[in-house]
This record gives sequence, structure tokens and C-alpha cells, in this order.
Amino acid sequence: MKLKLITSCAFAVLVTAALTAPALTPADARSNRYIDDDYTRPRYGAAPVLAIVGLKEQRITLYDARGKMLESPVSSGATGYETPPGIYSIVQKKEEHHSNLYDDASMPYMQRLLWTGIALHEGVLPGYAASHGCIRLPGSFAQRLFGLTNMGMRVIVTREDIAPAPIAQPFLFGTREVANESEGETSILGIPVSVGRDNGSDLLQRLRLNAMAKTGEAEAAARRERELKQTAQKKAAEAAPALKVVAAAERDVAKAEADLVATAKLIETADTDAKAEKAAQAKELATTKLASARERLTQAKAQVEAKAAVAATARQEAEAAEEAKNVAQGAAEEAELNTAPVSVLISRKTHRLYIRKANQPIYEGPVSIRDADKPIGSFVYTAVDTSRSGALNWNVVSMYKDALNVEPYVKTKEQAASKKKQPPAPPHPTDVAAASAALERLTVPQEALEKISAVVLPGSSLIITDEAPSVETGKDTDFVVFMSGEPAGSMAIRKRAPSQGYARRSGGESDFWGNPRPRRYGGGGGGWSRGGFPSFFGGF
Repeated sequence: MKLKLITSCAFAVLVTAALTAPALTPADARSNRYIDDDYTRPRYGAAPVLAIVGLKEQRITLYDARGKMLESPVSSGATGYETPPGIYSIVQKKEEHHSNLYDDASMPYMQRLLWTGIALHEGVLPGYAASHGCIRLPGSFAQRLFGLTNMGMRVIVTREDIAPAPIAQPFLFGTREVANESEGETSILGIPVSVGRDNGSDLLQRLRLNAMAKTGEAEAAARRERELKQTAQKKAAEAAPALKVVAAAERDVAKAEADLVATAKLIETADTDAKAEKAAQAKELATTKLASARERLTQAKAQVEAKAAVAATARQEAEAAEEAKNVAQGAAEEAELNTAPVSVLISRKTHRLYIRKANQPIYEGPVSIRDADKPIGSFVYTAVDTSRSGALNWNVVSMYKDALNVEPYVKTKEQAASKKKQPPAPPHPTDVAAASAALERLTVPQEALEKISAVVLPGSSLIITDEAPSVETGKDTDFVVFMSGEPAGSMAIRKRAPSQGYARRSGGESDFWGNPRPRRYGGGGGGWSRGGFPSFFGGF
């Protein structure tokens, strides 16, 4: 597995963005236009742990351990192609991508949320939902976001924008046991930790370095196995000719024995002294040949035994190297797995608890939910960082502003934003009380608790929901959950759209928030693709 480390490219994107970002002028402040200081000047070194897309507001907000980090307008799925509200994560990133559904449409800085075809990517924002299900981003923001995010980052799509709120660590994840500071050093998963000096990032870095070391050991063990297997094959090949020598020597012995028997009969049947003497001489010669043949056979057998012993030793060494390689690879895989956050999903609909790590299922079992006939709500709890004391800081997002009394979906007419720019509406607060109450209704088997790692790294998450995990939860994905009762046209319509002519927009237009539209033609992210179909339409 490749380690998911933030590369220097992300820092380069941050620096470039900061150097080129427009300054906030008094005129801008007076006009109340949407120019957010966090948007134009992102915090250095910050890595987002969560993205929330509010469909009503047509907005995406990135959150790191300290809160809101970046914000941008978006354009989600139009009527009939709606982006389904739900819980996703980034499963693939491609800087250059083209749709295989919509006339090879260009989708720069694509970050896939579903393998069946929903993603974040650069595109045109007309001021309302207009894509085929994807979430379009402004060009500069899409590029910046691409450099900041890590694979597996949680992306939540809500009907209305919801802000995460702090919450106590869910009881499922327990408390990390560390030594007192006076004890100096302790060990977590075999990694020495200096208590009082190591925070979550330090521990994660150590776990990653340990995984790299274990991977190196596994690679070395694999090389040794290959070398010893080649040696074993060579020694086995060298033993093969010796077996042929033995077979030839055995034939010589058999012939010499037959000749000796024949000369003995000649002696018995000789009717003259001359014939008897000649037969005796033949017998003596046959006896000498037999002795010589037997000596050669003995030597050949000894040579075969020696070479067979060497070959057997080489084979045993190769087998031992293979076993050592398997052990080393298992240790490397375990060490790599220890660097991955754990994801837990509890479904009231299925009455089951599911655990995934590094996008792989590691446990599934029953869970008890008090008052199981009543809604529990849908919440995403995320470990955002670890303090120096070892305690985790968590936040929670409710999928609806009123977690337990969700209003039925009502279709609204899509319309472009007003020419007069207004500041974006603030997100709704998360229903923390309902999120805490949901935790109190759970009774989790000890077996399941033991499956959750004692070291819960930032990025670990818990989903409690009335819904079942979607069938989209599969190989190489974290949990995917769709909210029932919401439109999901983009999931129902996954066929190629017809090519139709669209008039080009005139230059000089601005997007939803007043930013200049990019003018890219001939396959660019905001212009036209081959065949005359708009390249900014989402799809794969």
C-alpha cells in the first residue's frame, strides 16, 4: 500500500494561492460581497478532515481541526440528475479526467466520491444546481482543494448546510492508556512514545515511519526469498545429471554381472582344457569389470546424495525464506493498517454495527439500540485531532437541522442568483443534544469494542444512522450512506446523455459569487468539449 502522506505539492499550492490571492479592500467590505478571508488566505499546513456540501445553499465548506478552513460556491445536480444527500468519502483523485458518459467531457481536478459516477471537479457555476450529479467547483478552488485533500477524506452532502460542533469522544473508541509523564516512555502498538511530548500527529508520523520500515523489511525478505529460490532451482538442476550418471553406472553393473554369469557357464560347459582356461580368463576379466562398475556406481550414488543434500538444504532455506517473507508482509500490512483511521457505522435499519479500516471491512455484528422503533437520526462523528495529553478532539455533524423530525423533501424551482450579491446564509447548527442522545441508546458488544483500535487516529469516524449502508459501500470505499426520502436522480440516470447544441455564453460573465468565469474552449473545464456538449456537466 502507498502511504497517504501530504506531499510538498499541497504546500506549493497553498503558497501560490496565498501570493496570488486578491487583497480585501475597504470597498469590498462595504459592498458586502462574498470575499471570505479564510477563502483567500488559507491557513498554512492545515489539512481538511471534513467537507460539507449544502445543496440548498449550493456551497461547500472545508473544516480542519480548528474549524472552518475554506468555503466556495458549487453547482450540484439539476432536477432529474440530483446529487443524493448522503455520506461519502474521496475514493479516487485525477488531475485530468474525462467523462465516459457525456461526450468525453473534461473534468479537471476530479475527486471521485462514488465509483458509479459522482465527484467533485472543476466546472462552470451558473448560480444554481445544473450538473448531471457531480459537484462543480470554481477553477482556482478546485485546484487548491485537489492539493489539500487526502484519499478517504469524508464528504457529507446535506439538504441544507450544517456546521459541525464539538462533542465528547464517543464511548466506543475508549480512552488511550498511556504512562504517566514521570515514567518517561511508553509503547503504543510497539511504537515508543514520549508521554507529554507526543501529540496525535507525532504518533501518526511514528506509525507511518514504522510502516515504512516494516515495508522495507518485507521487500528485503521478498528479495531473499527470490534469491534462495533461484539457488534451490540451480542446485536441483545440478543434481539431475548426477542421477543420469547413477543410472548409467547401474546399467554397467547389470551388464558386468550378466557377463560374469555367462563366463561361469562357459567354464561349466568347456569340453577341453583350452576352452576351460579361456573361459576362466574371461571370468576373471568379467569379475574385474564388475568390481570397477560397482565402484563407479558407489561413487555416482555418493555424488548424487551430496548434491541432493545441497539441493534439499537450498529448498529448505527457500521455504524458510518464503515463510519469513509472509510473516514480514503480514507485519508490513498490519503496520500500514495501523496508520489508517477506523470507521464505524451503526444502522438502526439493519440493527448491525460495521467496522472498516483502510476501506476494508474488518468486522460486522449485531448492536442493540434502545427504542429501536423510534428514529435515532443520522450523525457523523469525526476525530479531528489529538492533544498532547493523548485525548482526542471530536466533532459531530447532523444530516438535518432537526435531526429527529426531518421535514419531507419539497421540490423548489431552480433559479439563478440575484444580480445583487448577498452574503451567504450561515450554516444551521448541528443538533448536538440529539447526537449525544443517539450514543446513549446504544449497547455495543464487547467483541465489537475490541475490534476498534486502541489507538484512534485523527480522521477516525462513527456514523449513526436510521439508514442502511448503501450498496455503493464496497471494495476500496469507506461507508456510503444515502438519505431516504431525498431525490437521487443522478443515481437512477446513469446512461449517456444525448449530444445537443448549446449556444456559447458571451465573455465577461461572472459566477454565482461574482468571480469571473473561466473561458476555456476545446475540452477545458469551463468551456466546450468535443461533440458540442457542455464539458461542465458532471458525469463519468
